[in-house]
Amino acid sequence: MNVQSFIGKTPLVELSTFDVPAGVRIFAKAEFMNPGGSIKDRIVRYILDDAEHRGLLRPGATIVENTSGNTGAAIAMMAATRGYRAILTMPDKVSKEKQDALRAMGAEVIVCPTSVPPESDKHYVTCARRIHAETRGSFMLNQYDNPLNAEAHFRSTGPEIWEELGRSVTAFVASGSTGGTISGTSRFLKSKNPSVTSVLLDPVGSIYHRYFHEGVVDSSQIAPYFVEGAGEDHLAKCMDFSVVDDVIQFTDADAFATCQHLARREGLVCGGTSGANVWGAVQVARSLTGPAAVVTVLPDSGSKYISKIYNQDWLMQNGFTVDRKTAPEATT
Repeated sequence: MNVQSFIGKTPLVELSTFDVPAGVRIFAKAEFMNPGGSIKDRIVRYILDDAEHRGLLRPGATIVENTSGNTGAAIAMMAATRGYRAILTMPDKVSKEKQDALRAMGAEVIVCPTSVPPESDKHYVTCARRIHAETRGSFMLNQYDNPLNAEAHFRSTGPEIWEELGRSVTAFVASGSTGGTISGTSRFLKSKNPSVTSVLLDPVGSIYHRYFHEGVVDSSQIAPYFVEGAGEDHLAKCMDFSVVDDVIQFTDADAFATCQHLARREGLVCGGTSGANVWGAVQVARSLTGPAAVVTVLPDSGSKYISKIYNQDWLMQNGFTVDRKTAPEATT
């Protein structure tokens, strides 16, 4: 067996240190235990297997993709084991740990400015598409618009949750950028039990919250935020709002404070999207009456963010109020 054989079947951990109503339980799928270190291993393997089967990806070819880091890590890992070259574009807010890990596996990393609008030639998505068009025989996963992204979660993440919890699942809560996790997992869980509630978490500065509630893409609401791998400045075609029941906004402070809680109370050192997801799961849990089970995912490990989320100097320099004995302040 090679390293890809260990993708999926991640543990479902119960979180027990949050203040929620009696009989309401919170579970989180430890996706950082995938071999590439994140939930994105699932979609990359699924899409590459399909591309190879269909003859779209040939031996020695180049894989090009835009990424906030985790998809890139999965691509770099699988390119190394399958004999492909990898060229990855990413916004400059991505942590140095992520960038260095990709280069360590032989990927070429092109860093693009975060602050440019989606239509800019310098935007990391536009840059990846241009490189793909200019590189003969290359393959692009196109994770934001590829329906196989969500299908990977429909066929793996959703069934794994159902296998462990079955009809006790009350709600599935997750942040989204491409929309693959929330769309595919929710679609599967609802196919088993239509009463399961699906809640998307969207960072302040992203477009999804207003689009869901008002049907409007308001470019004036696009603003920088620190959490990586959540929210978006354009509509991803992979995002299926038909299986989403509500969208809740969160702040960087919400996510980072919950990361600190997870580390210090649950022994789980996770990334910013994990903090956001658990913060959202707690908000949903507090609205319920037991018995109920709220499920979320922990997309990646905090080891990729030691210089940021878990660095008190960085937190204070970027405006987060830090109590050195506890954690950054968050809204409740």
